[in-house]
Amino acid sequence: MTRTAIVTGGGRGIGAAIAQRLAADGMNVAILDMGPTEDTVKAVEAAGVKGLGIDTDVSDEASVESAVKTVAETLGAPTVLVNNAGILRDNLLFKMTHEEFQKVLSVHLGGAFLMAKAVQAYMVEAKYGRIVSMSSTSALGNRGQTNYSAAKAGIQGMTKTWAIELGKFGVTANAIAPGLIETDMTKATAERMGVNYEDFIAAGVGQIPVARTGKPEDIAHTASFLASEGAGFVSGQVIYVAGGPKN
Repeated sequence: MTRTAIVTGGGRGIGAAIAQRLAADGMNVAILDMGPTEDTVKAVEAAGVKGLGIDTDVSDEASVESAVKTVAETLGAPTVLVNNAGILRDNLLFKMTHEEFQKVLSVHLGGAFLMAKAVQAYMVEAKYGRIVSMSSTSALGNRGQTNYSAAKAGIQGMTKTWAIELGKFGVTANAIAPGLIETDMTKATAERMGVNYEDFIAAGVGQIPVARTGKPEDIAHTASFLASEGAGFVSGQVIYVAGGPKN
């Protein structure tokens, strides 16, 4: 049986790596993103499965419902969801505007909520589902990220609640909390801080026990496991993929 997966924010970076990995695992994959999705769709289809790109604003309920309906009609009922879409509006507390705060929460936290709500009906009907949401080590607190940290901590709470509510229907819910992963968003953080990117990476590596940065593929491997049938007894967990322990 070929399952259908949805990956939000799958046009590039971590989301694209996850989409390609799930395709390699034999799943049809829909990529929901407000940016270009063509390259990811091509990579998915190169694995011999079906790919689909849909322009979607995960913070908008109508956009989400329309996209999920299209996925179900085109690729089949989605029983795997990876909530990965996100934005940055970093600022120190005294500088952060209410709009910057709300926008980050609406995409990360609100988007994950809307996607899970729209997809869970298909999972419950199938008596099978996997929800994997991206948190972050920033959920533990990070300078200049009041909004982002709040959203990522909220995702952990929602994940545990979904695990409790949906478990009896064969649906698991877990979160991945990446550490320092080399992506465009990481470069944006370095720019915000006014730090040379290479220096930023070097400083980060100095605090990581495995002595290297993470790659999008590191997160994709973890998502692959949590989305698999073999992970059916793992639910309500937050897995820190950060090259070492996090408190």
